Amino acid sequence: MFGRTRIETKTDDQLRAMRAAGLVVGRTLVMLGEHVRDGVTTGELDRLAEEFIRAEGMHPNFSEVPGYRHTLCVSVNDEVVHGIPGDRVLRDGDLVSIDCGCYVRTPQGEHWHGDAARTFVVGGRDAARPEDLMLSDATEASMWAGIAALRVGHRLYDVGAAVEDEVVARGRLEEREYGIIEDYVGHGIGREMHMDPQVPNYRVRDRGPVVRSGTTVAIEPMVTLGTERTHTLADDWTVVTDDGSRASHWENSVAVTDAGLWVLTEIDGGAARLVDLGVPYAPLD
Repeated sequence: MFGRTRIETKTDDQLRAMRAAGLVVGRTLVMLGEHVRDGVTTGELDRLAEEFIRAEGMHPNFSEVPGYRHTLCVSVNDEVVHGIPGDRVLRDGDLVSIDCGCYVRTPQGEHWHGDAARTFVVGGRDAARPEDLMLSDATEASMWAGIAALRVGHRLYDVGAAVEDEVVARGRLEEREYGIIEDYVGHGIGREMHMDPQVPNYRVRDRGPVVRSGTTVAIEPMVTLGTERTHTLADDWTVVTDDGSRASHWENSVAVTDAGLWVLTEIDGGAARLVDLGVPYAPLD
């Protein structure tokens, strides 16, 4: 499943173009968080996202995936990933993962992509089940643990080991066992939204390719309150847990340079979280 693919690197100007796209993704998700409330449909969120991205001069990229025509994937409760926006009405307490992407088209005709996901609770944290908050917080923390494992000269699959270790540690503290989805993983990103190499969210025997300066990857753990087993619904897109347990999905696109990390899809570039983790923050803007 995972080969020793050499990692494609980006120039500083290419990283800046990716940041332009990533920043719009981050802003879109912040905007959507303000509209995730009781009574809204997943289709309405999709419309808001498309309008926002296009108003920023960017282009939605999910809708360019063959067979898919939406700007977002909106996955609710036991839906892990690839939930199709439509008429579903959200209710207080629902756990909603929103995956969003867009690209900037340069004057030279190049496309540079951003991709990120966030998990929200409809009605805010006060409306959430305690276990859902712990699940989302554990998934987010594991994403940051994976990001923090990125270092020039280190092996890419150190990311998955860090993600798994964080999820397991959280589970021990909370006296529960989380399921880490194995069938869907992180990926390279750049001229295309999904590129090699794949980035597992769990420990594997192979340590993977060496991370080089200019590497860009999307780190995206998906974690459940039950097992890791999933299946795809009849729509051929929506992935749900076999046991009906709820799931959380967090994702950021990240650039690695000799100077440190730049989280391309965070509004602050990841500054606050990276400093807390003791990781060098290295923006190019």
